[in-house]
Amino acid sequence: MKILTINNKVDEKNLRTKTADFDFSKFSKKEISELIKMMRLAMLEEKGIGLAANQIGLNVRVFVTRVNGKFYSFFNPEIIKSSDETSIEDEGCLSVPKTYGKVERNEKVVLSAYDKNSKPIKIKAKGVLARVFQHEVDHLNGILFIDKAKDVRVIANNAI
Repeated sequence: MKILTINNKVDEKNLRTKTADFDFSKFSKKEISELIKMMRLAMLEEKGIGLAANQIGLNVRVFVTRVNGKFYSFFNPEIIKSSDETSIEDEGCLSVPKTYGKVERNEKVVLSAYDKNSKPIKIKAKGVLARVFQHEVDHLNGILFIDKAKDVRVIANNAI
């Protein structure tokens, strides 16, 4: 599975376009499970910790993530609450290869979404999980981390 990157102008246009809501009525349970499995495998193959559907060319509001050994999948996610507390940390992205930058994000968020069975869920997150949720929701809104990052730097091919 190919991850879209900003190195290709058509791919970048897709990455910078807000995704459409996921319509559960258009997919079978099997198709939804296959989508999650496909996205999870693509994320793990590329050694990522999160992947939004538009990063693999799909125009739907879905993302997957794995943080601290726990796997999550969310449909039509929205950040509905954020703490005033923020932190600045390094971020990278599978769609912006070999590039890192410091991004200020809220320390705590509440994510509202649907699970794979179209049941509404809310999840409180802090730290890394909150950061990943914000990064992936940004993707679904057509926003890349480099749009918010300070001190952006590119790592050479031979760097570790």
